[in-house]
Amino acid sequence: MLETLINGALVGALYGLYGLGLSLCLGLMRQINMAHGDFIVFSAFLALQLIDLLGVHPLLAMPLVAIIMFAAGWLVQRLFIERTLGRGEMPPILVTFGFSIILQNVMLELFSADTRSLDPGALGAAAVQLGPVTVGILPLLTLAVSVGIFGVTASIFGATRFGRAVRATSDNEQTAQLMGIATKRVFANAMGLALAISAVAAIFYGMRGTFDPSTGPERMLFAFEAVILGGLGSVWGTLFGGIILGLSQSAGTLIIPSLGPLVGHVVFLIGLLAVPSGLFAKKVRV
Repeated sequence: MLETLINGALVGALYGLYGLGLSLCLGLMRQINMAHGDFIVFSAFLALQLIDLLGVHPLLAMPLVAIIMFAAGWLVQRLFIERTLGRGEMPPILVTFGFSIILQNVMLELFSADTRSLDPGALGAAAVQLGPVTVGILPLLTLAVSVGIFGVTASIFGATRFGRAVRATSDNEQTAQLMGIATKRVFANAMGLALAISAVAAIFYGMRGTFDPSTGPERMLFAFEAVILGGLGSVWGTLFGGIILGLSQSAGTLIIPSLGPLVGHVVFLIGLLAVPSGLFAKKVRV
C-alpha cells in the first residue's frame, strides 16, 4: 500500500508538470489553450522522430524538443491567438480547439493510430530501495526535474522583469502598454515557455507510458484538474494539485485496479465544490 501511494505521488508530479504550462496560460495570461494536451502528445512524437534520427537517449533529445516547441508556441501566439485577443473569451478557446482537432488528425496521418513509447534504456528498470519500499529511478528523476522546473518558473514569474511584465499585461493590457511593455511579445514568449515546459513533460510521459494521436485530451484533463485543484495563478499549487490527483488515483487502484481514474475525477469534483478557487489560490486584497 505504501509503495502504491508513493508511486502515485510520483505520477502526480508528472501531472503537475502537465499542468504547469496550462497554468501559465490560464492563470497568468488569462487564456485557455484547449490544444494543450495535444501539444504534449505532439512533443512526444517529435521526440520519437529526433531519437530515431539522431540515435540519442530521450533525455538528450529533451533540450532540442523544448527549443522547437518554444518556437512553435511563439508562432502560434503571434500568428493566431493574438488576433483573437480583446474580442471576448470564446475566440481564443475556439481557435485552440481548432488546433486540437488539426493536431490530432495531422498526427494520425503522419504516425498512424499505433501506440508508441520512448525507450528509456536501462533507466526504465533501475530502482532504489528506500526503507521498506522500492522506487524506480525514472519516477524519482521525474519528481526532481519537476520540482526544479517549478522552482525556476516561480522565480522567473515572481522575481524577474519578464515575470512582472507578464503579470502586468495579464492584469491590464492597456495600462501595461502605456507603461512601455510590448504586450504582444510578452505573451508570445510566455506561450513559448508554456509549450517548452510541456515538451519536458512529454519526454517523461513517453518514457513512462504509451501515447497515440488520441491521448491528448486525457493529458489536457489531468493538467486542467491539477491546475484547478492547486488554484489559478499558483505555480507551486499546480504541483501539489497534481500530486493530490496522483495519490487519489493510486488510492482508487488499491480498491479496484480499474477504479483509479474515476476516484481522481471524484476527488477533483469534491475539491472544486469545497474550495472553488483552489487549495493554494492566492488571496486578493480589495
